[in-house]
Amino acid sequence: MRIISRFALSAAALGALAFFASFTPGRAAEEAVVIPPPAIDAKAGEGLQTAVFAGGCFWGVQGVFQHTTGVVNAVSGYAGGSKASANYMMVSTGATDHAEAVEIKYDPKQVSYGKLLQIFFSVVHDPTQLNRQGPDSGTQYRSAIFTVNDEQKKVADAYVAQLGAAKVYGSPIVTKVGPLERFYAAEAYHQDYLTLHPSQPYIVYNDLPKIDNLKKLFPGDYRQKPTLVSSAKVTN
Repeated sequence: MRIISRFALSAAALGALAFFASFTPGRAAEEAVVIPPPAIDAKAGEGLQTAVFAGGCFWGVQGVFQHTTGVVNAVSGYAGGSKASANYMMVSTGATDHAEAVEIKYDPKQVSYGKLLQIFFSVVHDPTQLNRQGPDSGTQYRSAIFTVNDEQKKVADAYVAQLGAAKVYGSPIVTKVGPLERFYAAEAYHQDYLTLHPSQPYIVYNDLPKIDNLKKLFPGDYRQKPTLVSSAKVTN
């Protein structure tokens, strides 16, 4: 249960994890994979667009996209379940239909939906892990793409098939693609967590390497200064 692994570790355990992480630079629960871009992509369209992805703990997913050029805002939250169960304590039981997810508002003139998918499958998480990601297990950590229109579903389905045919991973992709019904923003203390708590051992070991991999694998799409929920101004 990730409430324990992220929040309730003893001081001694946190110290031990930080010590171990200091001797394993660049190591993360999910390793980045070099993959080809999507063969087909969504049309740019006008105004800001929305994408919603789930790939394990939303702290790291949010953190990566906050450092991605063209992303105007990235909010941690819940998708897949009801409004009544859209809170951290209930979602963390694994008994709801929710996944920890991130809603991304992006400028399609700066970054395409296909590029976001490429980063999602390469840097953000391991799409071959079923109902888990790194140290966290449960359906709330599943790999999922929540599409907001038919074009996104077409692009996402095609990309999953493309990556599967290319056999870029050692195991089959388990990512589920389906329509977004509702996205519910998570509690305020979860927002901008990676930026606000860079020394937290969970972040050091599991998430900061993802930011490093984004910079290395996608230098043209990496932004040094993250866009934060606390300062974002989204008009669309």
